[in-house]
Amino acid sequence: MKNMYFIAIIAMLAISCKKDQASGNTAVNSGEQELGKKSVNAVSTIFFSGITWNIKDLGNKTVGPGPNYWAASSVWVDTQGFLHLRLKKDPATGRWNCAEIYSQQKFGYGSYVWEIEGRPDQLDPNLVFGLFNYKDGDDGHHEVDIEFARWGNSQWPNFNYTVYPAYGDPETRYSKTYELALNGTYSTYKFTRTSQIVSYKSYHGHTQNEANSFYADTTPTGFPVSTEALPVHLNLWLFRGNAPTNGQEVEMIVHSFKFTPQ
Repeated sequence: MKNMYFIAIIAMLAISCKKDQASGNTAVNSGEQELGKKSVNAVSTIFFSGITWNIKDLGNKTVGPGPNYWAASSVWVDTQGFLHLRLKKDPATGRWNCAEIYSQQKFGYGSYVWEIEGRPDQLDPNLVFGLFNYKDGDDGHHEVDIEFARWGNSQWPNFNYTVYPAYGDPETRYSKTYELALNGTYSTYKFTRTSQIVSYKSYHGHTQNEANSFYADTTPTGFPVSTEALPVHLNLWLFRGNAPTNGQEVEMIVHSFKFTPQ
């Protein structure tokens, strides 16, 4: 019996080690984007735009992306129903707490639209604001991103569309980068998924009026887009866990998220 007891303890420790290893993250890319994106531990939920979302909170533990600290206190919905994501510095510990939510529901083919308030085009070079689909546990595949980030380099473009393949080498991802300069604090971002392509289009203001559109793009013919239903994520975090170069806290407000199936 004692031998069986010790064998059970060793097995439990081995499983724990594997989970910890899975929480790591690896930088890979042309824009210094990072895989190992989502090691999540939801301790609470939030209701926003008619959807229930899990809030990422790891307490005193750092995980990717970054790695960073993640806190439920960095996420809330106000009385108007708007979602707030805030990068905050904890005065007691000096830690920067990042924000992330992800939908309990999975979404497939259709359009994904976010109405944003703020100036993601003016984020510090070390900050990343992301709107995306992602399959947890399969880094480098089944992911569709809109990311506002300079990836730690103030000279790099600050707006990124990225689609990771459903299979094969993650380095074959489709990615386009642009320099974004908004004309106000309201903007709208959209991608549409089908079984064959992912297409993007963004807009000045809370509108989808074609006259306000910018940076339309579509994956090339034959690119292996994901055909799976996936959760939606929104996050605000620090690239490689590095503090903002300007030392300032940042808040992004999302007025709405809407999925329209096709």
